[in-house]
Amino acid sequence: MQEGDKNLDGVMGVAILDLSSGQAILWHADEVFAQASSIKIALLAELYRQAAQGKLKLTESYTVRKSDMVQDGDIYNGLTPGVTQVTLRDLATMMIAVSDNSATNVLIERVGVENVNATLRGLGLKNTLLRRKMMDVKAASEGRENISTPREMMVLLQALYAGKLFNGELKDDFFRMLATPKQSPIRRVVPEEIVSADKPGELEAIRNDSGIVFAQNRPFVICVMTGYLRREPDGEAAIAKVATAAYEYFDRIGRATEYGRVVSTKNSATP
Repeated sequence: MQEGDKNLDGVMGVAILDLSSGQAILWHADEVFAQASSIKIALLAELYRQAAQGKLKLTESYTVRKSDMVQDGDIYNGLTPGVTQVTLRDLATMMIAVSDNSATNVLIERVGVENVNATLRGLGLKNTLLRRKMMDVKAASEGRENISTPREMMVLLQALYAGKLFNGELKDDFFRMLATPKQSPIRRVVPEEIVSADKPGELEAIRNDSGIVFAQNRPFVICVMTGYLRREPDGEAAIAKVATAAYEYFDRIGRATEYGRVVSTKNSATP
């Protein structure tokens, strides 16, 4: 991590948590970063929390409105206003799979900004805040950015994994949703057969990716955030480098005995 940070023309924060042992690796983990679309993890969590409490149903229908449509609403903006009906879960799928901002804003209206932040505060997260809708340039220019830290996003994902906000089928469905195939720095470096439930975020000079990688026998949380980037692709490359090192480590110890012996199924010889 130090090498990747030193070579990056920008700043980087990292929080990695071994979900088996509870051990964490932290690097500038309490720095506050703009989240871009990574904040949608918190929004998705609140949607499922309210479903668990019976405040809404994921199958609840919503009729598409023209006034909902904003930039980067690639799926939602192609639907027919006043005619097409979608479920809240459909909107969540658009939000996670293609980061549809129009669908995201509908969900923000439905669950409520303050409810999202109250749930985050209940987990002890003081620097993770949903403060504006997607593509609200005026709010962003006034400093009302959606923010978090690597450590706090790690704590949120750990809480979700532990079933602190909802459990059972809702928890399983939440992680299936978050693992919807997408282009992200973490997903690109993890083998295809390994589930990566993550959500990247992109803004000018910002690149983030946070989630849980379900490595064999050793799932782990990984949150990598970058800012002040001179070149955004460098931020993506830095995230990928950290994710590669993390996966290789957890994959190795997940397949090893307590004495460090890795037994591969393709090698049945026992000397």
